[in-house]
Amino acid sequence: MGARRFFVADTHASGDLVAIEGSDAHKIVHVLRLRAGDAIELVDSAAHVFDAILRVEGERVQALLGATQTPHRQTLVVDVAQGVPKGQKMDFVVEKLTELGVATLLPLVSERTVVRDVGDAKLERWRRLARSAAQQSGRVDIPQVTQALGFADVLARFRDYDTVLMPWEVAEPQALRERLPALLAGAQRVLVLIGPEGGFSHDEAARARDAGAHLISLGRRILRTETAALATLAVLEFLTAS
Repeated sequence: MGARRFFVADTHASGDLVAIEGSDAHKIVHVLRLRAGDAIELVDSAAHVFDAILRVEGERVQALLGATQTPHRQTLVVDVAQGVPKGQKMDFVVEKLTELGVATLLPLVSERTVVRDVGDAKLERWRRLARSAAQQSGRVDIPQVTQALGFADVLARFRDYDTVLMPWEVAEPQALRERLPALLAGAQRVLVLIGPEGGFSHDEAARARDAGAHLISLGRRILRTETAALATLAVLEFLTAS
């Protein structure tokens, strides 16, 4: 098992002594029970990854930064507009999409979304989960979780992407291994649209297609909303990983 990874604010350099505070300090002292002299990894705001040695005095936690690492960089940036599901399902989606490398998660309120009110408390919880999952999975960055957006707001963002993919259960059933390579050729930024429990309506699919989205099929089975994005990102990782 590799060294534990934590994120700190600001930009740093080898030799700096950096304070670790809040929930991360609590986790180091009381959950992981790490001690002075134990090795960890720290990632600063510029995505520099440092080997570091802990200094622990009671509740006070610091780390002495050592050598920098050369992190692996993803060649394809993938954002996901996720129809907000009911209950705690979004927690699962945030964690797993973070592990799979999503860059930005855009909570989407569409025609069939049951959850219409996405308040600050939910957003802060999802952002905490994204941070924790980024640490656990060894990422050098934390995915952004935006404010909830309506369908029209997401359509307006299509211009920011090279390719927009919209999995839809009524899309032409063409195998992704045959279709995606051409759609991804030369792309650097991709947006994936995932519907809520009831899926996207025909009107929404038509609007997205007219705005430039490619409607794709994820196979013969209808996947749950919390599964569809994970399946799509796993396929994209398989096709584009270097």
